[in-house]
Amino acid sequence: MTESVVVLVTVGSADEAEHIARALVSERLAACVSLVGPVTSIYRWQGEIVRDEERLLIIKTRGTLVPELEARVKALHSYTTPEVVALPITAGSQAYLRWLEAETVAKT
Repeated sequence: MTESVVVLVTVGSADEAEHIARALVSERLAACVSLVGPVTSIYRWQGEIVRDEERLLIIKTRGTLVPELEARVKALHSYTTPEVVALPITAGSQAYLRWLEAETVAKT
């Protein structure tokens, strides 16, 4: 078990995805952000079923940084209610996980 997590965030455009990814990495809230897409999302919003083309950010970070990362995503995001879902990394390459920790800022 590690304290590292993967955070999933969807956004409405490639430009927004890159803007958020660069901010999170430059502020050391994430070690790496992978941009995937376009992806098709189908969801219920305000009583309607919506189909949108989005981009998916796969964010690698420390679990302790999730609250600050979420706040930063909300500040930069165009959606009223952005998706911010953190999933624990239960195992992985130890060298990669050490790198992830080294590239993010530990909060006390």
